[in-house]
Amino acid sequence: MKEGKQRLRQLLSGNEAIARGAYEAGITVAAGYPGTPSTEILENAVLYRDAIYCEWSPNEKVAFEMAAAASCAGARSIVTMKHVGLNVAADPLMTLSYIGVEGGMVICVADDPGMHSSQNEQDTRQYARFAKIPIFEPSDSQEAKDFVKIGITVSETYKTPVILRSTTRISHSRSIVEFEGRQENPKPIGLEKNPPRFVPIPIWGRKMRKKVEERLQQLSQAAAQSPANRIEWRDRQLRIVTSGIAYQYAREVWPDASILKLGFSYPYPNRLIREFADGANSLLVIEELDDILEQHIKALGIACIGRDYFPGIGELSVTVLQESRARLEGKEFCGMSSPKYIDCLPARPPVLCPGCPHRGIFSALGKHDVVVTGDIGCYSLGTFKPLNRMDIILCMGGGISMAHGLDKAGEKKKIVGIVGDSTFFHSGITGLLNIVYNKGCSTIIVVDNRSTAMTGHQEHPGTGLTLMGEKTTAVSIEQIGKACGIERVHTIDPYNVKETQRIIKQELESEKPSLIVSRAVCPLRARRKVGAIRRIENEKCRACGACLKLGCPAIDGSKEKPEINEYLCYGCGLCEQMCPFKAITDTEETTS
Repeated sequence: MKEGKQRLRQLLSGNEAIARGAYEAGITVAAGYPGTPSTEILENAVLYRDAIYCEWSPNEKVAFEMAAAASCAGARSIVTMKHVGLNVAADPLMTLSYIGVEGGMVICVADDPGMHSSQNEQDTRQYARFAKIPIFEPSDSQEAKDFVKIGITVSETYKTPVILRSTTRISHSRSIVEFEGRQENPKPIGLEKNPPRFVPIPIWGRKMRKKVEERLQQLSQAAAQSPANRIEWRDRQLRIVTSGIAYQYAREVWPDASILKLGFSYPYPNRLIREFADGANSLLVIEELDDILEQHIKALGIACIGRDYFPGIGELSVTVLQESRARLEGKEFCGMSSPKYIDCLPARPPVLCPGCPHRGIFSALGKHDVVVTGDIGCYSLGTFKPLNRMDIILCMGGGISMAHGLDKAGEKKKIVGIVGDSTFFHSGITGLLNIVYNKGCSTIIVVDNRSTAMTGHQEHPGTGLTLMGEKTTAVSIEQIGKACGIERVHTIDPYNVKETQRIIKQELESEKPSLIVSRAVCPLRARRKVGAIRRIENEKCRACGACLKLGCPAIDGSKEKPEINEYLCYGCGLCEQMCPFKAITDTEETTS
């Protein structure tokens, strides 16, 4: 991008702005694992490929450790993940806090209040407090970019990793961002041989522990003076402490209130908090998810109002805060009511896409009375009717490990564990190894659609391409399974109904553990139809409903006899194979 005398300004999402901030901050190493709402950070950082090396790592722990090592060697790095990904990376996070860094390191974590695309809600500020490291909370795209740069400065000044906490709204909302030039890293690259500095065995780790507390005190003072924190004095009778996206909502609902906006929110800027609260008639604390600030402010001996009026579950919004304000003032909430037609609209539950290869697997499993342990991905949608073939989901990789747990608990039914291809590489291999080592007998199915599909079709170790677009070794799931000790390994085409049903039936009858790899590319990734579009011949159809059991959005069952929407059909042919009356044919045959 050309940088003239007049600074370039663009409308960017928060994720795009964070990627730009990484470039401007002189970051040279970026790693992560895709997870909504954080995915687009690395997808935009790779656009600066001449300046930043980017990679999708197999999981967040690997990405974190890779970026941490780069920073310990003097490089500036960023690692990206969603909130549940930080759980996976928590082990190295806690120890890196002790070791510290040389080059700046930003840990960008995107929380998902409201659970738009996640299995839980988490507040990453708890991890910052737990690990005793700084956290920054931008409230718009400009700050998202700027806080990466401030974070790098703080990281290098105090030799600490820092967290940048985004949320769904920050990551995906857009605002104007002013560009600046790149700040190159002056540090030479190379890990210094200094075991007392980098090896946290107890004799040296105890000294590191003391330094962490000393660093916290220094960082608290730095936070009080940081440009990321500011007081906006207006009506001094009502004062609000807030951070992140909640600032935008608070400013709109209480335009006349004085606000302490915390962008560098931990360690707590106690001096600034006391200064702001001094003489206040009413102090509100507005924060999304956990009441971390409120608890701390009360611990300082300062009276404030928070969780009693502002919810800690789900996303905040202008409407939510307007309702909270009405309750605070003892008034009736007169917000916008939902249009009447909304109550009349039919429910639209999420479903597998037309042509999805996972549908063949769930359809085949529906013929057996088995327990299915699932995982995080598109295939989670196999839970819903009419497929109804997912019984429990915990976390990534859990589809395999939980199958073994049910087996060893004495579950009477046969057990099938399902994971995706990217999830298998992320955290499924160790679970498979555990089944072999501890003599389990579960059937594990890897639904391999050749990408990390649910987050936008990113590459992974099995696709043969890196994030940088370079060809690489495509790791074989089958060979890994055999290396783990699985003797019964099969590869199937899930669009072939008879073969899929035969292999699944065969492995459920076996007393040994098995691995089935269901391989077919996601049609949305391939951007092409699977085969010829199907149609239902009305005179042959007996309205038996067999095709409707697939739950395909292209098949309309609202009339006396089902019909196939030719604009939605991807030509997978599953319905044709399922029809007992041969009433479904492809359009090429019927027109020839």
